[in-house]
Amino acid sequence: MSRLTLRLPETLHQQLIHLAESEGVSLNQYIVYALTRQVALAYTVQATPIEEIIQQQQAFQALIKELGQASSTEAKAVLDKREVVQPEEELSPEIVARFQQRIRDASKA
Repeated sequence: MSRLTLRLPETLHQQLIHLAESEGVSLNQYIVYALTRQVALAYTVQATPIEEIIQQQQAFQALIKELGQASSTEAKAVLDKREVVQPEEELSPEIVARFQQRIRDASKA
């Protein structure tokens, strides 16, 4: 476990003490909980609302109509120019599958 020294404004310190007491936990436990919750929010996958999906589909269809049709040769030429990158080492096929499943589950809700 790591140790961190932190300087806080007195008012924030008092508010944290009050919140920890109201939860019945130590100040340290409360701060760890609050930080963990905040960090977890950064990695939460959220489902896109159906209204937004419909708007995106309509905008895409309008763009396709505006651009017209490309021949298969033109499409292949564009695809051949795209950048190919390797996924991050931490992003294993199992992790990708879990994310995809979470996205499918969230879209059903």
